[in-house]
Amino acid sequence: MAWVTLVIAGLFEVGWAIGLKYTEGFSRFWPSFWTVLSMIISLWLLGIAMRTLPVGTAYPVWVGVGAVGTVILGITLLGEPVNTVRLFSVLLIIIGIAGLKMSSVS
Repeated sequence: MAWVTLVIAGLFEVGWAIGLKYTEGFSRFWPSFWTVLSMIISLWLLGIAMRTLPVGTAYPVWVGVGAVGTVILGITLLGEPVNTVRLFSVLLIIIGIAGLKMSSVS
């Protein structure tokens, strides 16, 4: 269950990372509200997952899920560039997440 919680925490990290773009420097109320709420939920869920997962596994996976999701949404929602190096780099992050999962004792 900790892994599911950790992935959901990572998805909320994607939400606040993308949300930051829409806050326009926290000058827009509703995007800022949802972004801060996503931050709080993301950190709360990360804390719950870390009750049973080691910090050296949980934190990098949380960051990795957030990074991969943010790149994907940046490409699809914000028209950010797609190129081979960028996609290969995302693949390396995914491989790293999988490696941490496979080497975890929890």
